[in-house]
Amino acid sequence: MQFDIITLFPDIINTYCQLGIIGRACREEKIKVNTVDLRPFGLGRHKQVDDLPYGGGVGLIFMVEPIFNALNNIKRKDRSKVLITSASGRKWDQKFAQSLKNEEQIIIICGRYEGYDERITNIVDYEVCMGDFILTGGELCALSVIDSTSRLIEGVLKKEETFDEESFSFQNGLLEYPQYTRPQEFNSWKVPDVLLSGHHAQIKKWREEQSLAKTKKNRPDMIDNVK
Repeated sequence: MQFDIITLFPDIINTYCQLGIIGRACREEKIKVNTVDLRPFGLGRHKQVDDLPYGGGVGLIFMVEPIFNALNNIKRKDRSKVLITSASGRKWDQKFAQSLKNEEQIIIICGRYEGYDERITNIVDYEVCMGDFILTGGELCALSVIDSTSRLIEGVLKKEETFDEESFSFQNGLLEYPQYTRPQEFNSWKVPDVLLSGHHAQIKKWREEQSLAKTKKNRPDMIDNVK
């Protein structure tokens, strides 16, 4: 899969995508991440990309023309989707990532300032947000889309990094159960005895119970999705 990210801050994207699992996926050519610097597509001598909103208001918004030109500069694949990060967009989640994993190309426009000219929505497929909070820019959202979608692509995760029972992928629709590793005791905090028992049926039952309890505590809104 190819990701093309339109941003005023390419270094944010480039630095992250050199590291960890995503960096490895890029080096192994499982995915490709291109950044498109929006500034050269700005207008006039100062390469302007934003302006005051018609009708008044606080702050500046992205102009449609620089975004339009930057997008048209990207070579499109047959199966591609265009996203723009926006506080008023559809919330990004695991199902959203699953729906895009078979695309050949995802283009992400990183929002910034106070928003963007609404006419930009004529050239995008989705407006996307990370949640019910506001960020200074869309780069963190774009990186989250890259990361969560890439790890669904065959070969990006190794066998020991499998995602089948992670939170939001867990088959029962709950958060993942608590996990522990060595030492068995630290600072008087002990690993639950059941995990040391070797009794797989009891461990499975304990994990299911703990998964439900953790979801009720941390994400009670997810309980309605329990299968």
